[in-house]
Amino acid sequence: MLVAEDVLLAVTDDSTGKLLVSGAEADIALGGALLVELALRERVDVAGPDERVHEGRLTVRDPGPTGDDVLDDALAVVVAREGKKPESVVTKLGKHVRDRLYERLVAAGLLRAEEGRILGLIPTERWPTEDVRHESEVRAGLAQALQNGTTADERTAALISLLLALNAVHKVIDPATLGLQKRELKARARQIAEGDWAGRSVRRAIDSMNAAIIAATSSASHGGGGGV
Repeated sequence: MLVAEDVLLAVTDDSTGKLLVSGAEADIALGGALLVELALRERVDVAGPDERVHEGRLTVRDPGPTGDDVLDDALAVVVAREGKKPESVVTKLGKHVRDRLYERLVAAGLLRAEEGRILGLIPTERWPTEDVRHESEVRAGLAQALQNGTTADERTAALISLLLALNAVHKVIDPATLGLQKRELKARARQIAEGDWAGRSVRRAIDSMNAAIIAATSSASHGGGGGV
């Protein structure tokens, strides 16, 4: 499972199949998750001094096939934009990937697709949970990490960091189930996100996603838009 798939499962309500965040935020988060995945697999990096691209820009360490079609397409996007700032790539990576991931999760038997219409006119799709076992394991790992304020698993730490950037940790893990207040849960999440588990490229990917979400929500608040 990709980190992006776990992000999408986490922010999709099990019962209603609807997103717990806006569509724009979800798409940026998925782009950030794909960049994080590529960084964790050491396919892409953020350049240091004296490299072939400017310091702080994206550089490709290994352009070879990953064995995953969604990740291969994401890597191709980065290859085409090598030398760009991470924040300029995150939004591009998230475009049109949400439906692909939903379809994969349906094919894996984790979700089911339900079609409907609003007022009998506007077509809608929902993705309620079909098999909760994988998501339950992921949530258990998240809960344990948040309870302790630390984790040795970099993928759990990455997922928490991405959810923190989305301001969605409390929507995924009810703080009351851990005996915590919302602010305490967020503090635990931030403690994990700021830990030493992440290399420079992973941290820049998450920071870039966070900046893109802030920019998107600010734009929506000033001019309208967004939505699922």
